[in-house]
Amino acid sequence: MSTPSSSIATSASGSRGKDFGVVGGAARPSGLLRFAAWVSFVLNVVIIGTGGAVRLTGSGLGCSEWPLCTPESLTPTPELGIHGLIEFGNRTISGPILIFAVLVVVLSWRLHLKLQRRLRRDLAVLSTLVLGLVLLQAVVGGVIVWLHLNANLVGFHYVVSLLLVCLTAAYLVRMYESPLPRELAVPRSFAILTHVTTFVMAISIFVGVLTTGAGPHSGDDRVVRDGFDASLLAHVHAWPGYAALALTVVLVVWATVQRLRPRAWGFVLLGVLLVQILVGVYQARNGLPPFAVGVHMVLASLTAASMTVVVLRLKRPRGRVEEIPAEAV
Repeated sequence: MSTPSSSIATSASGSRGKDFGVVGGAARPSGLLRFAAWVSFVLNVVIIGTGGAVRLTGSGLGCSEWPLCTPESLTPTPELGIHGLIEFGNRTISGPILIFAVLVVVLSWRLHLKLQRRLRRDLAVLSTLVLGLVLLQAVVGGVIVWLHLNANLVGFHYVVSLLLVCLTAAYLVRMYESPLPRELAVPRSFAILTHVTTFVMAISIFVGVLTTGAGPHSGDDRVVRDGFDASLLAHVHAWPGYAALALTVVLVVWATVQRLRPRAWGFVLLGVLLVQILVGVYQARNGLPPFAVGVHMVLASLTAASMTVVVLRLKRPRGRVEEIPAEAV
């Protein structure tokens, strides 16, 4: 019988030890789960790039039907040309995304149940949210085809993809951290400023989605635009972008001076955001070249993911994992 002061590390044995490792007394996800989580994150970034390629090449209706590509064929026919291949290629990535989302859910819940405690409930909940949004994306993608690429619905489709990138990034952060309850690790004023920065960045991304929907890259020549003035929206989109950059600089300086927990990822966020703004300025001054617009779309998701990590770094595990009694597992 283990004593209440025993750690998790001394209790991981037998069949349990085969299912998960223990590092520093904390239950660590298996190698398979870590691999699946990383693949899930990468695929959700990649599909934003391929989805952008669909829009930027006018291939939105390269496959005229869903879930079939044509009324008679699941795959594109030679008559559809390059547009059919581009659209079908984007659809094909949805399959691996679903497979890995399911795998992460199964392994996360298995780990949670093996521990017989809410130590890894965070991973189970995050993975379930990801799977739910992946399934939603499949339905929304079909409706978009049926409605001939309504720009507002296409914009919603992109926003959900961006949320998936953020959630899979959050999963990776929590996967490598202790499962203990968390406490604020920075001054409250710093946390408030971080959340304000997140809000301003979200506004910039949202207006950017509307701008793309009003511009020339909505997916197909037959697409119904969202009705906004693209030139005006481009300026409105830039204002919160510059504000987010200024706020991020303040956060980085503050975190560096006081050696706060988010400082390393603050620099990552600042770097990605700077590149994102430079690409945005370039595309605006050069007539929106498709490749630059596509890079801008992918960078938006990586900026949001970096912001997600910074927010999660505002807190740290409370106490020491070695203080968890063996009876907890």
